[in-house]
Amino acid sequence: MADIVRYLTHPQVRVEPHLPVPEWGLSTEGAARITVLAAGDALGATSVIWSSEERKAVESATPLATALACALHTCLDLGENDRSATGFLPPVEFEAMADAFLANPESSVCGWERAVDAQTRIVAAVDNVLAVSPVGDVLLVGHGAVGTLLYVHLSGAPISRQYDQPAGGGNFFSFERESRRLLHGWRPLEAL
Repeated sequence: MADIVRYLTHPQVRVEPHLPVPEWGLSTEGAARITVLAAGDALGATSVIWSSEERKAVESATPLATALACALHTCLDLGENDRSATGFLPPVEFEAMADAFLANPESSVCGWERAVDAQTRIVAAVDNVLAVSPVGDVLLVGHGAVGTLLYVHLSGAPISRQYDQPAGGGNFFSFERESRRLLHGWRPLEAL
């Protein structure tokens, strides 16, 4: 059986407008979802976990690595698209910006990293971490926008919000490690 790579987005976060977004941690609900996943055996074949360096991703990956007794590594290039130009945006404004980010992949929207650049970065990062990972399944823990960009790359679809994860985070998709063939689309982590 082929090794599987799962890309998991961090679940719900604690919104702290006074902090830079990469420093936000998981909310009580998000942490509880990870705790339940860590208590199960669905990820038992995982040989290594790679996480974005952002706090919410590390807080998602750490309990899983502990439960699985497997190595946890972080990788800067698995991080979310750079949105520092606008900082915190209220939810309605953020969703409008996310729509524009994915609708105009060749353009920087209000100073955000271009979607095509974020896609190039995340695809290269995944290729790099898989090249140095041991045999076995691999879990990648990251973020929604770059996860969507990886998903459309693997599926051959154009960059579009229609392929974005369901609201709230804490979703995953899987693909074969060697062939990079998608096995399924976004599912909630509870489906593991």
